[in-house]
Amino acid sequence: MIAHPLPVLYLAAMATPANAKLIAIVDDDESVRSALEGLMKAVGLPAQAFASAEEFLSSGEQQHTGCLIADIRMPGMSGLDLQARLNSERCRIPTIFITAHGDTTMRLQAMRAGAVEFLAKPFNDDVLLEHVKAALAM
Repeated sequence: MIAHPLPVLYLAAMATPANAKLIAIVDDDESVRSALEGLMKAVGLPAQAFASAEEFLSSGEQQHTGCLIADIRMPGMSGLDLQARLNSERCRIPTIFITAHGDTTMRLQAMRAGAVEFLAKPFNDDVLLEHVKAALAM
């Protein structure tokens, strides 16, 4: 992720109504969770961070989530396992995967299962926000 101020026009374009769907962030790295949650809130998107896939599942927020940003590698349930679990429960949430350890096989698996995007860490904040915006439009 690249820290930089976003143009005011870009912030206004991302602003959403109060009833906007939640951006759920699932990553075991606290600094990544905090940075992504802050980024989403900075552009007016409601966001909530979770330390694990299990924490997200037990939160009950799945029905309020408009976009899921999930790490691939986490202790316990992986991001791909979380995606498979949500799909098996017919809970289709547009998902953006982020990873420092991805490969072509993982990317194909994620995309075939319905992921919106698969981004390698570090990634550009503007690129992530464009994919979030696209996911919310689905």
